[in-house]
Amino acid sequence: MPSDNQVIASKAQLVEFLETGSKPDRDSWRIGSEHEKFIFHRKNNGPLSYLGEDGKPGIRDVLQAFAKRGWEPVEENGNIIAGLKDGASVTLEPGGQFELSGAPLETIHQTCNETTSHLRMAKEIGEELDIGFLGLGFHPTLRREDAPIMPKARYDIMRNYMPTVGTLGLDMMLRTCTVQVNLDFASEQDMVEKFRISLALQPLATALFANSPLKEGRPNGMRSLRSHVWTDTDPDRCGMLPFVFEDGMGFERWVDHVLDVPMYFVRRDGKYINAAGQSFRDFMKGELPAYPDELPTMEDWKDHMTTLFPEVRLKTFLEMRGADGGPWSRLCALPALWVGLLYDQEAQAEALALTQEWSLEDITTMRDNAPKMGLATEVKGRSFQELAKQVLGIADQGLKKRARLSTSGETEQGFLNDLWESAETGQTPADRILADLNGRWGGDVTKIFSDYSY
Repeated sequence: MPSDNQVIASKAQLVEFLETGSKPDRDSWRIGSEHEKFIFHRKNNGPLSYLGEDGKPGIRDVLQAFAKRGWEPVEENGNIIAGLKDGASVTLEPGGQFELSGAPLETIHQTCNETTSHLRMAKEIGEELDIGFLGLGFHPTLRREDAPIMPKARYDIMRNYMPTVGTLGLDMMLRTCTVQVNLDFASEQDMVEKFRISLALQPLATALFANSPLKEGRPNGMRSLRSHVWTDTDPDRCGMLPFVFEDGMGFERWVDHVLDVPMYFVRRDGKYINAAGQSFRDFMKGELPAYPDELPTMEDWKDHMTTLFPEVRLKTFLEMRGADGGPWSRLCALPALWVGLLYDQEAQAEALALTQEWSLEDITTMRDNAPKMGLATEVKGRSFQELAKQVLGIADQGLKKRARLSTSGETEQGFLNDLWESAETGQTPADRILADLNGRWGGDVTKIFSDYSY
């Protein structure tokens, strides 16, 4: 693995960096789960500012509470912005959303235990500070102009740039939450197969995990508004990546794509230099307008790769990014779905054969329709509800054959139970929220804060 301060002299170094992610030994494969959630004051359901106001706690207090419980604080310009512990981190998103990035672990039992431990700690902190944590894909009541702003220079640059390339980028930054899982690959060929399978099936994941039917206190016409927001955020760095399905896809093709995505910033000595819209290719020639006569390092390349936001993202591992934030059990279900499909050889082959039946037009149409239609979305005359049963069957067998047992002797298959329920009923989490709104809540959307908080 090259050092972060190594100067980049050629594109070949960037390809070689991605190649270092290959892990031929399946026993070395790991699972990294991440999830975001909104934080709110229990007294009025309002968001937390960074510093707090009127005697109420702020996001800073939340991070300091984690630090008191053993998380190593990370600061930027004197502000605590993250905490680190045992290979995991808690970090801030632009609108104060709170993220757990888990450690790379061997089994879904371990990742779910990590999530459970984190949420229990969050709940304990919530009792102390009179705040709650809410897992949804889009904030149910917050207006964009009322969203708090976090003191991170990276986000200042993004917030100014986003409106120049799309109409919904600020909504993405300030009002959405996601859950994702990061997985390993054995080789370049294995990476390409996993990339194609997961990209083709992201619309189904979007439907199964759809959990953002509300906006500013009312139904928004979508089951996953979060997913819809990404369609008009930034066309250069989002989307379904048609080239992934073309001949010639590999590490070098991905590097070319990343090089063509405009930059956001260069980071030096803890400071962010605004390079929004400028070219990493120019940077490699020493011709970056924001930082002239300087060459990039591998750390610059790693930073730049984090500014791409497609449905699946390649680093030295693959990130599945199509799902809404959601309830506790679904935070464990997402890694179960993708591990079941991609960490067993027979399951992966079956999933590849299934998705190869679809054209790029089919996949694009699925992506366009899933945010609104959920499990009623169709592909080649089949509803997503029926497709979900087939895909979950593949994942279930993949998890069974993995045979990674809990301390009580259970396989990882049980983590799919919530998804099986959706496949049987056709009901997404969003459908349940709308049913509650029109039923037991009597139209009072604020009930979501008590009934759906962790």
